[in-house]
Amino acid sequence: MRPVHTALAVLVAAVWGFNFVVIEIGLGHFPPLLLSALRFLAAALPAVFLVGRPTVAWKWILAVGAVLGIAKFGLLFTGMAAGMPAGLSSLVLQVQAVFTAGLAALVLRERPGPLRLLGMAVALGGIAVAAADGGTSGPVLGFALVVAAAACWGVSNVLTRRAAPPDALNFMVWVCTVPVLPLFALSLLVEGPERDLAALRALDWSGAAVIGYVAWVSTVFGFGAWGYLLRRYPASSVAPFSLLVPVFGMSSAALVLGESVSGLRWLAAALLVGGVALTSLGGASAARNRTGVGSGVSAARPPAAAAASPAP
Repeated sequence: MRPVHTALAVLVAAVWGFNFVVIEIGLGHFPPLLLSALRFLAAALPAVFLVGRPTVAWKWILAVGAVLGIAKFGLLFTGMAAGMPAGLSSLVLQVQAVFTAGLAALVLRERPGPLRLLGMAVALGGIAVAAADGGTSGPVLGFALVVAAAACWGVSNVLTRRAAPPDALNFMVWVCTVPVLPLFALSLLVEGPERDLAALRALDWSGAAVIGYVAWVSTVFGFGAWGYLLRRYPASSVAPFSLLVPVFGMSSAALVLGESVSGLRWLAAALLVGGVALTSLGGASAARNRTGVGSGVSAARPPAAAAASPAP
């Protein structure tokens, strides 16, 4: 990759890592489901009028919008609101690569090789260590909700793999239109109209900045830049930069929010990042073996684990 594109990939990882800190701040302004609904509303408007018509069938947009937008982000924001620390959330969420690889094996018949199986085992070991650390520093419910969010992310990755959108930004903007009304309805039902109205009436520049960051910087800019890189370079060259997301997430949470990082959490980070790296490398190796990369032939669709976008 050219140095400017390497810098762009690192910047996107930093934006996505810091996004967990912004979400944590946002949860002090809004209930979790309302914050998620506002995030998708701001990301979809006015971008949906600028990206053109959808480039894939509506069934894929609706499916990914439901699983990624409603389930994954609803669970993630609720888990963090339940006390899951921002830094630990940025780390645990990366187990989505394991769920993606497992689901791809079951649904897409992508048989995992020895390297990918080793990576999945190492990453699961990291989750076990993170669970042990979370048991002393955060609620079990919050941890379980974030793991469930990672599982939903894995499902959405496989659905996205099947959809094979030619334009990642166009696809994501249209996906953002799907969860808006369901999340608003869930917020009214679960969090209550009084709580929602109180949060909206108390909206100040800080709350507006949170919505702007998670919607436009993290979602629109992040996915746009990531899609641009994936169009210029193989997924196996771009995807490893996603391993920097929990590094930026944990470090920024420690610097901005004062979260402590225990020895167990560093061990969990090493195992999870190493396991995800092995999982991605295993997928990239399989793709090269199937498509003869090196002889000028490239895969039309990269393996789901390698192609998964890590944006939170």
